[in-house]
Parts: sequence; C-alpha cells; structure tokens
Amino acid sequence: MFKLARRNILRQRGRSGLTLAAIALGVASLVLSGGFVEDILLQLREATIRSQLGHLQIYKRGQFASGGHHPYDFLIESPDAIERAVDAVPGVIARAARVSFSGLISNGRGELPILGEGIEPEREARIGSAISVLAGHKLAAGDKFGVLVGEGLAHALKLKVGDSVNLVLATREGAMNTLDFKLVGVFRSLSKEYDARAVRIPLRAAQELTATSGVNAVVVLLAATDLTARARADLEARLPPGYEVKTWQELADFYNSTAALYERQFGVLQIIILVMVLLSVANSVNMTLHERTPEFGIMRALGRTKRDVFRLAVLETALLGLIGATAGVVVGVALAAVISLIGIPMPPPPNSESGFTAAVQIVPTILAGAFAVGILGTIGAALLPARHLARIPVAEALRRGV
Repeated sequence: MFKLARRNILRQRGRSGLTLAAIALGVASLVLSGGFVEDILLQLREATIRSQLGHLQIYKRGQFASGGHHPYDFLIESPDAIERAVDAVPGVIARAARVSFSGLISNGRGELPILGEGIEPEREARIGSAISVLAGHKLAAGDKFGVLVGEGLAHALKLKVGDSVNLVLATREGAMNTLDFKLVGVFRSLSKEYDARAVRIPLRAAQELTATSGVNAVVVLLAATDLTARARADLEARLPPGYEVKTWQELADFYNSTAALYERQFGVLQIIILVMVLLSVANSVNMTLHERTPEFGIMRALGRTKRDVFRLAVLETALLGLIGATAGVVVGVALAAVISLIGIPMPPPPNSESGFTAAVQIVPTILAGAFAVGILGTIGAALLPARHLARIPVAEALRRGV
C-alpha cells in the first residue's frame, strides 16, 4: 500500500506539486510568525528583567501585598543575612539592595512628585544593563549626592546634566527631610510611565534622606532566565523566616499583558493558516480523487475493499503532508536565518520610547507544532473526500471513465 501511494504521488506530479506548495507555505508561515512573536517576547522579557526588576526580588513578608504603600513598615533592617543566602544560590551573578521612597523634586522653577530608589551604583549597573543613559552618565561610586532622573521627568522640569535639584520627603517618623543633589544623568527605561516620575540616588544618600538604615528589597540577577524557578526554590529554603521571594514574572504586569495579547494573536493566526491549508489541500485532493475515480473503481472491481480505497487515498495525502511539512520547516528555518541576519526594524511598543530590531527565533516547540499542523491539517482535509470516494458504487466509478 505504501509503495502504491508513493507511485501515485510521483505519477500525479502537477497536482502533488500544488498540494505540496500549499502545505509548505502554511508550515513556513507558522514557523516565521511563531519565531517572530517569540523574539518580540524574548526581547521584551529581557529588557524588563534588565531594566528594573532583575530575576528575583526579596521583601519583608507583607510588603508585596501592601502594594508598596507603606515602605517604612517593611524595611529589611539587617540585609547581611539575606545577601549571604543569595550568594550561596547557584546561578546568581549579581545582587543589589534598594530603598524605595516617594516625595517631591524641585529645581527652583517647579516641583513634581517622584518615585525614588536608593541604589548601589556599581551593582545596579550590572542588573540595569538595559537602561539607556541619554545624557551624562550612570551613577558611580563617587557620586555621593548625584541623582539620575527619568527622561520624562527631566523634560517636564527642563533639567540638564549639572543642574542642582532638591528632594523633599517624609521620613519614617513623619518629619520632613530635604537634601540637595546634582544631576549626573538622564535615563530611559522600558516604561515611559516610570520615566516620567523616576529618580535614582545612591543607597547611602537615600538612607540619610529617609532617616533609616534598612532597605526595602534585595534584587537578584541570574545567569539565565530559565534558572528563575529553581533559584527561587533554593533561595526560599535558605532565607530566614519572615521573608518572601517574588519572580520577575509576578512583578511584570506590562510584560504579562503584552505576552497574553501576542499569544492570542498568534493563536488566531494559527487557526487562519490551518484553515488555509485545509481549504487548499481539500480543493487539490478533491480534484485529484475525482479525476481518479475510475482508477479506484478498477481497484474495487479487482477485489479491493472500501477500506483499502479509503486507506490508500488517506495514505497518499499523509505522505504529501509529511513531505510538505518537512519542506515547510526547512524553508521556514532558512528564511528565519536570513531575516534574523538582516533584522526587522520595529517601532516602540506601547508605553515605551525606544524602538528595537526584531529577528525570528528558531524554537523547537514552534517547529514541532508547525510540522504537526502541516501533517494533521493535510490528513484532516483528505478524510471526507476519501470517505466519499470509497462509498461510490463500483459500477458508477467505472462508468465515469467511459
């Protein structure tokens, strides 16, 4: 039966070629579209991790549930034990403590509310590698009272590098405190909304400004994002009681909503391509089987059963699906490599100011899914025509050849 199916495919080269082209085009489209979406999500994920969140963040238990509205109530007073636990986890390449605060920034011409962070400049430079400095430089160890502000905030107050600004906020005890800072740089992160209110100062200056000695969070960067779940479990086992560990995905609301949107769009695209393959293959199979009705009638007259005819028709189409899906995967991978070499210029995503260059990722699961869609779609398109063909009476099938 297999040899007969193979010979029939080679004999019907025109029809077989059209069917193969339809299958290969659909499979290659799935490979390219899936790889494109995967690359967008990969770049968005890494930019999210390496601009603000890191892979893991450690808090005093209850801070995350409070929404960060009472940062002084959840200070980590002795972060040394936390840092020792972090250093013992395999895969950690950087960690940094942060102090969060809110208040006002003023430059003598106006003032605006801010969301501030006290950071460890040298450690934060590794974690925040995706942050772009548009003017000046990032905070350095020698910038004792230096300040780094977001692009939107700098634009609103017309700030430039070298300007003096004043930060005002309420301390843990409720008293007002103020310090003068020198603007050393203007940065752009992934979030336009964040940049409109963000201020970063050295950790020691933030502790002096807030009149505290603790920190709000310890941010952890891993060697690879795939290590996140394992590192979290390891870290939770090592931490003293009273602390909680949150992953980047639990903190990245924008990434999660964007990923869900793209995944739904890709799901709809998969359905459209599947329907396209089904219709194209069904049309080709219908025409081929209709033209070969007398041939199948002769098979029935020579003793073959309805099941044999059905199996042969489906097997021929399945072979076409196998060949077409294989060709589609090969073509898709080749096109993905060429497109990735050239790059696809992309506009800034929502809530961002920075465009990027997209590529097409070659992902084994997407290749397997596209391959399966090609084969199953082809077989599905052949079932009804093959069933109809197998039920045609022998005499009627033979008369069609007259």
